[in-house]
Amino acid sequence: MQDYRRNRVPGGTYFFTVNLLERRRRLLVDHVGALRAAVRTVRDRRPFHIDAWVVLPDHLHCL
Repeated sequence: MQDYRRNRVPGGTYFFTVNLLERRRRLLVDHVGALRAAVRTVRDRRPFHIDAWVVLPDHLHCL
């Protein structure tokens, strides 16, 4: 795994991408309701803000 340096600034913004292991699957769009529920659950426990995100069939981008 890469050794990325993180500039930990309170209130900072991060961009990240998450890929499915099996890139030919459509799990993210087929189960977008479950993805939203999971994000909501985590946000209730650890508050954060999503400026924008793009959900594609096999990966997502988030800012």
